[in-house]
Amino acid sequence: MQPKHKAQAGTFESGDMMVLIEPKEQDGANVIELSSNVSKQFGPQIEALISKVLEQYNLTGAHVIVKDKGALNPTIEARVETAVKRSLDLQKGTL
Repeated sequence: MQPKHKAQAGTFESGDMMVLIEPKEQDGANVIELSSNVSKQFGPQIEALISKVLEQYNLTGAHVIVKDKGALNPTIEARVETAVKRSLDLQKGTL
C-alpha cells in the first residue's frame, strides 16, 4: 500500500518524536530521514524499528521524516503506527 496523503504523529517534547509520512511521487522503496541527537549510537536500531512497522502495514512508496527527542522503542512504534494509520485513512488525526 502507498500512503494516500501526508500524516503526522507525535510531538517535539523530550522523550518523544515527531513522525511525518508523505507519499513519494514515484512508488518504490520507503525513504527514512532520521534526525536525532543519539543517531550515532542508536540510529540503525531506530531505522530498523521504523522499517519493521512500515513492513507490518505493507507500506511502500513512503517518505518518512522523523525528528527524535529521545523516544524509547514503544514510543517509536506507537508514533510510526499512528502516522501510518492516519496516512492510510485508518485513523483520524491532524494535518
